[in-house]
Amino acid sequence: MNANVYKSPLHKTASTTVTEVWNDSCSIEELKYSIENGAVGATTNPVIVAEVLKKEMSLWKGRILELINEMPEATEDEIAWKLIEEMAVKGSELLMPVFEKENGRKGRISIQTNAKYYRNAKRMADQAEYFNTLAPNMMVKMPVTKAGVEAVEESTYRGVNINATVCFTVPQAVAVAEAVERGLKRREAEGLDVSSMTPVCTIMVGRLDDWIKVMANKKGVVIDPGYLEWCGVAAMKNAYRIYQERGYRTRLLAAAYRNHMHWSEFIGGNMVLTIPCGWQKKFNASDIEVVPRIDNPVDPKIVDELLSKFDEFRRAYHEDGMTPEEFDSYGATARTLRGFIKGYEELLGMIRDLMIPNPDA
Repeated sequence: MNANVYKSPLHKTASTTVTEVWNDSCSIEELKYSIENGAVGATTNPVIVAEVLKKEMSLWKGRILELINEMPEATEDEIAWKLIEEMAVKGSELLMPVFEKENGRKGRISIQTNAKYYRNAKRMADQAEYFNTLAPNMMVKMPVTKAGVEAVEESTYRGVNINATVCFTVPQAVAVAEAVERGLKRREAEGLDVSSMTPVCTIMVGRLDDWIKVMANKKGVVIDPGYLEWCGVAAMKNAYRIYQERGYRTRLLAAAYRNHMHWSEFIGGNMVLTIPCGWQKKFNASDIEVVPRIDNPVDPKIVDELLSKFDEFRRAYHEDGMTPEEFDSYGATARTLRGFIKGYEELLGMIRDLMIPNPDA
């Protein structure tokens, strides 16, 4: 395929390297754009569903009202989860041709377990097992909390393709990979198939950047502001090195985009980039050269400066920086869980407004 055939930089990324591009949304229009530009997967969660409703309520209002009538005794939570499931299934249908062409190795859409279950491994694993029945190409997201690591192993054992999320650090990523290996080995020991299992572990690179910037402001740390854009990239590259050296069957996934390096620095890696459509369009309009950079190390001066000035970066960068018992209280984890739960409550509010219209409005 010559250069003139590539529709965009992301299309070239997906066509010329092993790096996969996914769409970070279940919006049908956004997913169509992404697939046209090389995307082979998608991710969603209740916050994303709320954002999709804000933009596409005209497409979904009628169906929500139908669900309310079809489920006369349902709570707003039950209506919301039915909607989340249906959005995921619609997205899965768009990706089914890819899934079939690639024999199940690509073409999946992720649906996220209830963020409120973050302390309960059984609830997460049970919900993941149910979500896995919604379509052949489902993948299930769960947070990398202490209980989440347990749920990752159990869900993998049950045959669920997991996408570990609410993850920002090397110790979290390694804990996920080890949990997946335990789950796969349990399946293999019982003669169960693992050939179609394609687990991924997200590192929310931009949210790690965000957290270190918060710490810089809180502590009044003076540092080259450009260095703060490299936190997530440095953690991801260190995790990627470990994954490659140990041959984990889980692949890493980069999420939470804040700058072009969250794409350009990972080109060439055997990993996934799940990118919001707005950032996809920015990257596709850019003149950044599509060349492999995954093996280019982050400037040691930058890494050393970050390690020396931020304990929170040290905890994120080193494999032994945290134990699983510390995952839940890590700043980026707490901020993200709070945000996900708040977004879920916002989604419930949208459903509530249709179930019980405001008479004062």
